[in-house]
Amino acid sequence: MTSQRKFLVTGLLVALLIAGVGSFYASSHPDGLEYVADRTGFLDSAEEDPVTTGSPFEDYGTSGVDNDRLSGGIAGVAGVALTLLIGGGLFWVLRRRGGSDDADIDGASADPSATTTATTTPRA
Repeated sequence: MTSQRKFLVTGLLVALLIAGVGSFYASSHPDGLEYVADRTGFLDSAEEDPVTTGSPFEDYGTSGVDNDRLSGGIAGVAGVALTLLIGGGLFWVLRRRGGSDDADIDGASADPSATTTATTTPRA
């Protein structure tokens, strides 16, 4: 396995570990906005968000899992996996295919047998 692949696999494992274990030990208190809304008395006037209503990962948890900490850990791991799949899929679809053979991103020649001549002008 190449060092680049080892780095990517290690990064993925660390992200999954942090998402799963970190979410398991994360605070069960509401976020700052919900806390302030509860303390000032207008939390009950909030409307349900139609985008997340009925979502399996609503309110940073997993529906159907009774243990709140385990539910958060599963949601964290699923979030990492979905982000990786969506981001990786977008990179795969949008990656540069073929492109110009004249130069790559940093301006170096893509053809190793090509020679370039540097021209310098003398300073006065």
